[in-house]
Amino acid sequence: MATSRLGGFENTYARALYRAAGYDDRHFAGPLIGIVNSYSSATPGHVHLRSVAEIVRRSVQAAGGMAIEFGVPAPCDGIAQGRGMHYILPMREVIAAGAELALKAHGCQAAVLIASCDKIVPGLLMAAARCDLPTLFVPGGLAPPGEGPHGPLVASDVKEAMGRHVSGELTEAELRDIECGACPGPGTCNMMGTAATMACVAEALGLALPGAATVEALSEEHVSLVEAAGRRIAELADGGPPATAHMSRSALENAIRVGLGIGGSSNMVLHLLALAAEVGVALSLADFDRLSRGTPLLTKLKPASGLTVTDFHRAGGVGAVMAELSAAGLLDLSVPVAEGADTGERLRTRPGADGIVIRPIGAPLSTEGGLAVLWGNLAPGGAVVKQSAVSPKMLAHSGPARVCESEEHVRARLLSRDVRSGDVLVIRHEGPRGGPGMRELSIPAALLVGMGLGESVAMVTDGRYSGATRGPCIGHVAPEASVGGPLAGLRDGDVVSVDIPGRRLEVDLSEGELAGRLRDYEPPAPKASGGFLDIYRSLAAGADEGAGLRAR
Repeated sequence: MATSRLGGFENTYARALYRAAGYDDRHFAGPLIGIVNSYSSATPGHVHLRSVAEIVRRSVQAAGGMAIEFGVPAPCDGIAQGRGMHYILPMREVIAAGAELALKAHGCQAAVLIASCDKIVPGLLMAAARCDLPTLFVPGGLAPPGEGPHGPLVASDVKEAMGRHVSGELTEAELRDIECGACPGPGTCNMMGTAATMACVAEALGLALPGAATVEALSEEHVSLVEAAGRRIAELADGGPPATAHMSRSALENAIRVGLGIGGSSNMVLHLLALAAEVGVALSLADFDRLSRGTPLLTKLKPASGLTVTDFHRAGGVGAVMAELSAAGLLDLSVPVAEGADTGERLRTRPGADGIVIRPIGAPLSTEGGLAVLWGNLAPGGAVVKQSAVSPKMLAHSGPARVCESEEHVRARLLSRDVRSGDVLVIRHEGPRGGPGMRELSIPAALLVGMGLGESVAMVTDGRYSGATRGPCIGHVAPEASVGGPLAGLRDGDVVSVDIPGRRLEVDLSEGELAGRLRDYEPPAPKASGGFLDIYRSLAAGADEGAGLRAR
C-alpha cells in the first residue's frame, strides 16, 4: 500500500480540516485518491452517479485508501439543443480544467473518473493526461432500452420520430408514446452515439476494466465492476502506471480502430485529436482516414441498425471486437490495461465475435471502418462523415447548394418543407469559433432521415452532428466559414459534390471564382457571446485540431 501524503508535521493543518469533513487517523494512513464525479440531477446519464461514487468510495476505503470526491459539470447534448448547444463543446474544456485543478490542488496520488456522456468523458480523459496519475475510468453504465411496438426504443428513435411526425407518418399520440417510452431509466443512451463510443474508447485505452464500457447502469455486473475499480485504484496508487501510459500513439491508434470497428461517433475524432494534443502525439485527420481504410466494420448498432449497445455487450462488447482486431494483427498488444499486465494478456482468453451482433474479422460488414475523411476545394483541411450510417445510394451525390446560415435556419427550412430531392443543405458559421461552440445539428439531421430525405438530400456543415446521427451528413468542414473557409463562398445553386468512397467534397467553381467570393465575404456576428464563450471563441482551434483551447 502506498504511503499517504498526509503524514508529518507539515500536513497538520490539512489533517485538521479533513477531520471536520469526517476523516480521521485511519484514513490518513492510506494513499489519497481523488474521485471526480460528474453527478447531475439534470441529465439522465448522471442522475445515478451519487450511488456509483459511493460504491467507489467504500471500496477504496475498504482497501485502505482515503477517498475524496470532487464534482464537475455534466451537460446533456440532447437537452441543450438550440442556443444551449453553443455551450456544450466549450464545457469540455471547463470539465478538463476543473478536474485537473482539483486533483492537483489537493495533491491526489491516484484518481477515479466517473462519467457517462459526451464532453464529460473526453474532458476527464484530458484532465487525466494533464495530471498523469495512476487513473481508472468508471463509466456510469447504459440506460436500459425502452420497449416499442416494433422493437427496442432508444433516444435516437425520438429524434427520427419527430421527422416522421412532420411528414405525417406518425400521429401526435404515437409520437408521445415514443417520447415517453424511449428512455425508461438512468444511464448512457443505449445507442452507438458519442457517449457509448467514448466509453468504449476508455476501455480500449486500458483505463477502464473489461466490460465496463457497455454494462447496464447499476446492474449487478456494473456494481461488481465499480467495486473492483475502487479496490484496484488503491493498488495502482502504489507505483501503478500513470494515465499517459495509456495514451501513447499505439494506445490511441488501438482506441481509434475500436471506434472505427464499432461504427462509432464522428465526435470521437474531435475528442481524440484534443487528447492527443494533451500528450504531444501528432495525430491528424489523415491518421483517422488511414486507420479507417484498414479497419473492418464489425458491427452496426442503433441508429444504424435495430441492435442496441446492450445487445453488443451480451455479444462480448469491446473485448470481442478487440479480439477480432488482434487476430488480424491490427492492435498493439503491449499497451497497459487497468487490471494489470497488457492488452495482449487481457485478450488472451477473450472470445471473439458471436457472428450475429459482432461479425468475425474475415466476414465484416464492410472492409472499411465507420468513418471517412473527405478533402477537396470545400474542405482543404478535411471533413468527417460517419460512412457506416450512410445509405449506399448516397455515398456519392451531387446537387445544388441550399445555403443556411445557422442550425435554426436549416431546421426551419426542413420543418417548412423547403427542401427538394437532390439538394445539398449547407449549414455554415457553426464551427468552433463561428458558432461559437461547434453546435451539433442533431435535430435537423434526424428530421432529414425521419422525413424520408436521407436517400436524396445531403447535409454539409462546419459544425458537427450527434454521435447517433445517420444519413449523408458531412461535418467538421475545415477551415470553418467564419475564419475564411470555402463554405463562406457558397451561394444557392452552386453544384456541390460528395464522393465518400473517393474521399472528396467539392464545389463546381474555379479556384479564381471561389477566391474572389471569399475576398468579398463578410461573416455575420456570432449567434451567442459573452462570458466563457468569448474566451472559447478567441482561443479555439479548428475542428481538424480537436477544437480545444490553444494559446495564441
